[in-house]
Amino acid sequence: MNPQANLIFIISLLLGTTITISSNHWIMAWTGLEINTLAILPLISKSHHPRAIEAATKYFLTQSAASALVLFSSMTNAWYTGQWDITQLTHPTSSLILTSAIAMKLGLVPFHFWFPEVLQGSPLTTGLLLSTIMKLPPIALLYMTSPSLNPTLLTTLAILSTALGGWMGLNQTQIRKVLAFSSISHLGWMAIIIVYNPKLTLLNFYLYAMMTATIFLTLNTIKVLKLSTLMTAWTKIPSLNAMLLLTLLSLAGLPPLTGFLPKWLIIQELTKQDMAPAATLISLLSLLSLFFYLRLAYCTTITLPPHTTNHMKQWRTNKSTNIMIAVLTTMSVMLLPISPMILTIV
Repeated sequence: MNPQANLIFIISLLLGTTITISSNHWIMAWTGLEINTLAILPLISKSHHPRAIEAATKYFLTQSAASALVLFSSMTNAWYTGQWDITQLTHPTSSLILTSAIAMKLGLVPFHFWFPEVLQGSPLTTGLLLSTIMKLPPIALLYMTSPSLNPTLLTTLAILSTALGGWMGLNQTQIRKVLAFSSISHLGWMAIIIVYNPKLTLLNFYLYAMMTATIFLTLNTIKVLKLSTLMTAWTKIPSLNAMLLLTLLSLAGLPPLTGFLPKWLIIQELTKQDMAPAATLISLLSLLSLFFYLRLAYCTTITLPPHTTNHMKQWRTNKSTNIMIAVLTTMSVMLLPISPMILTIV
């Protein structure tokens, strides 16, 4: 793709995200979401492969339907209350429609079907944008409307997302699909706490985005898309593969790594809200996703490929690892000891 065009699309993405998260009026928030959708489409389909075109079409159709629902929700609220302000979404029907629209935008169960397919058809760098930056505007809208959302509905969506995200990721061999189901599972953790403590949702999202960025950038460096090629990639940059193991375990939420922090705080907050059964259930369901993270980690460093593998061993590259990957990996693994400081900032 032309570098100038690429730059324009990236700037449009940042612009759309900024407009949505800084707006008070529903029409401005909708405009930001539309700019975002239109800017990411060329980045998804830039390889001109039929799979990429299919992914871009699926993305466009689902996001258009979700944007229409956002408009419908805000207009219904304005019709009944006379308010266009985002924080004044008080009508129950509007709140219900908005929750469905945001669930569709994020890829929460039962609106999750598009996300693994779109991520599988996109390049790794676009997949990174879809998993992180594109999730920020809908989560910001949820954050602003959190007092008027329905807790029962969100808890149901969250538990279903954690269950299906873990369950459907078990049998995947394509790494991008595994990361898509991982994202759905993490969104469940964010959705369950948004009504009770919205700041924890944002903290969870920031840490998830950081760990996912690390994994996508690492995979992009070692050029790996499937589990079978991941087995033979350890010869390329062995130290980076070792750190990928730790980042995957951090994403799974194992102590003493960074990913344990949001899970710990969310379980604590749910217990305070007398939701111990929900906390127990979502914790048990996260064991499903732990299995496929462990399988990825096992393929990354612990196992050597059998001699019957169809893939040649890769040459070790002299290319030095990107400083950004080094910083992100360190933060993805070692932030738990400074969690009191993170909590004071949040």
